[in-house]
Amino acid sequence: MSAELQRSLPPVRFALVGCGRMGRHHSERMQEDGRGEVVALFDSEPSMAVQLRAERWPAARIAISFHELLADQAVDAVIICTPTAEHYLQTLACLNRGWHVLCEKPLASRRDQILELMQFSETAKSRNQAFSLGYQRRFAPVFVTLRREVLSGKWGAVRAIVSHNVENWQSTIGGTWRDDPQQNPGGFLTDAGSHKLDALFYVTGLKPVEVFARSQSWGSQVEIVTSLSALFTSDVIASDVTVTMDFIGNAQYLGEDLNIHCENADLMLRHEELWIGRDGHRERLPIDSIQSNPVSGILDTILEGKPDRSPPAAALPVFDMTQAILESGRTRTLIRLPSFKR
Repeated sequence: MSAELQRSLPPVRFALVGCGRMGRHHSERMQEDGRGEVVALFDSEPSMAVQLRAERWPAARIAISFHELLADQAVDAVIICTPTAEHYLQTLACLNRGWHVLCEKPLASRRDQILELMQFSETAKSRNQAFSLGYQRRFAPVFVTLRREVLSGKWGAVRAIVSHNVENWQSTIGGTWRDDPQQNPGGFLTDAGSHKLDALFYVTGLKPVEVFARSQSWGSQVEIVTSLSALFTSDVIASDVTVTMDFIGNAQYLGEDLNIHCENADLMLRHEELWIGRDGHRERLPIDSIQSNPVSGILDTILEGKPDRSPPAAALPVFDMTQAILESGRTRTLIRLPSFKR
């Protein structure tokens, strides 16, 4: 579809469920894109919906309940930004309503719920109903470029991965659902760390086999610091890949290092820059992908029929890996994962 034709079409009409930080974030991305608009808002705290309407969507209707929102006839799609424990039922209801759905990660709190939604996604696909997850790294140029380089095969098979992730996250969660183990089991690992786990699966195509981990809460109700050693594998490599990761949620700055060591080169993400090391030298690796985001991604799928970069199936390896990490941290034992069987 040409850009001129897209601009001539009426915008896709979205409902926004959850009007906090992520609701604002997705609102900004939608207004930047220009192909969609929010026509209905719902939040369990009505004042949040009122505030977001005043800031971004003055013509939007505010639903008093989720049930009332589902009855809205002027909605084509929904973005779900509520706490994790609410995702499954809200997503299922919106899919059954016939709406396109973009759900923030994690997709659900239980494995059987993820499997059910994955199965539903196949039905949705057959009726041209878009269903996507909010893993924004799959749309970031640095990760798209890194994926292309790793999966090209020109640098040989992956041999080892080291991932270091830090954020001053603990200072932001007091009194919120993120410090509630019932709503955010896994703490920093589950909330912010899930993007890091998904990025590894997206970039390398590898699958988790086993993990040993340790976690600390540092005075919070949820896990703040987690470190782990794991093995990843695939159907096409001869040897398992050693993976070392840490998630430091009480650091003093936001930062990330990701090193993917291949047979013929080392590919490195350092402070949003890509580097390649080979033959004893290191140099910058050009990033040539166009910046996008989950909102533009689902609009591409709805309006242009483009493949979904972040399908519901992406939730399963992240969920299995996260649960194995948490179980290992509690039991101090090596945990094998169910999502990959030799």
